[in-house]
This record gives sequence, structure tokens and C-alpha cells, in this order.
Amino acid sequence: MHPPDIRARARRLYLSGANVADVARSVGVSYRTVWDWCRARPEPAIQGTALRCFRCRPDHNPTDQRAYAYLLGLYLGDGHLVTTARVPVLRVSCSNNWPGLIEACDMAMRAVLATRVQRVQQQGCVSVQSYGKHWPCLLPQHGPGKKHERPIVLADWQQPILTAHPGDFLRGLFHSDGCRISNRVTVRGKQYVYPRYLFTNESVDIMGLCQWALDLLGVDWRMNRCNSLSVARRDAIAALDRHVGPKS
Repeated sequence: MHPPDIRARARRLYLSGANVADVARSVGVSYRTVWDWCRARPEPAIQGTALRCFRCRPDHNPTDQRAYAYLLGLYLGDGHLVTTARVPVLRVSCSNNWPGLIEACDMAMRAVLATRVQRVQQQGCVSVQSYGKHWPCLLPQHGPGKKHERPIVLADWQQPILTAHPGDFLRGLFHSDGCRISNRVTVRGKQYVYPRYLFTNESVDIMGLCQWALDLLGVDWRMNRCNSLSVARRDAIAALDRHVGPKS
């Protein structure tokens, strides 16, 4: 089966005046196949998320890259992509305590791919979810089992998106598995309060992606536990406040 963009290119060439033989040579497909595409069969209707999948149709409706970076961060934290159903469904669990996060997740799904988003109330949280056959195209980190029990590696095409928008990616990570807290310490009987960001994840790979994105922004961090990262320096907090900010 030939990719949709090859078929679309063949039809454009044919409609611009090229004959079937010339089109076949240009796209590297057999004469009979091009004849079927251009003469015998009408162009099949492309429906639903296929219209918006920037991996399958790179020349149509390019995704909002900042929204994609944010949604990927949310997915790696509290997301789950079910591919065993007839139509794959992306679910991100958001606490009832953060209605702003629920809204931001909903908007990101719509900006990236979704034509419809559902909010399913569960105990203590809302599952923000979207059905779409092309979610697996955009989230190649999906797979069976828990994320921390399998490799989580960026695809080649994801790397430049996150390199260009590390702050949005971090915002997704910290909004799912992180927090901004007021840390209290007592020194020589005097109590001090200062802000601190924490990110906790059991996956070594996801933790590594968080560290990588922080390094891209020049944000100092340290591991306070094997599964927990801390950002506490004043300039580092200011940088994360610009890119991440507290949940709302």
C-alpha cells in the first residue's frame, strides 16, 4: 500500500496535464496503479484525524508544535494510549484540584489532532480523552506495559520539535508528574521559605528527557532521590516560572 502523499502527488501531476506514463515515472509507481488512481477510481475521502495527522499528511495542517511538546510531556507523565480498541484512545488523568490543567490538556489535544475531546469524571480526577486512529502516529512512545518498564526514546522527528520548545515540554512534564512548592527550612532557629520545583518519575528514560530539556534552558537541577529531581536555585526557579509556572 502506497503512502497517501504519493497518491496525492500523482493526482496533482495528472490534473496539471501530465499523462499517466509520465506520472508513473515521476512518482516511481507502476503505470497500472497510477491509472487506477487517476482514471478508474475517485479519490477516497479522508476523514477524521487523518485530515490533521502531520505525520501522514506533512503538507496539510501542520501541528501546533508548542501544543505538541506540551501534550507529549503530559502523556509521558499521566497519559495512556490504548491501541487495543477498534479506534485508539489517548487518555490523560488530571486531578480535580487543577481545573486549569484539565482545560489546558483539552486545548492541547484539540490543537494537535483531536476533533472531539471527552472529559470523563472519575474518583478524584478527570480523564481527558480523545479517540483517533492517528494518535499512535504522533505518540510513538506507546506500548504494552508500564512506561518505567520499557524504553522511552524520542523518534528522530520529535527531537527538533522538543529542541525548539523545551519549555513547553517541561511544562507538560511538571504539570503531570511535578509540582511547585514552598520549601521551609530552619537555620539557627530562624525559618526560611523559598520556592522549589520537584519532578518525580520512575522511568529513568523520562527522567533523562526532563534533565535534557532543563539543560537546554540552562536550568540548574539536582537529583534529591533516585526518582526525584529538584530545582531550587533562585535563577533556575525564575526560568521555570517563565516556562512552567504552578498548576492552576
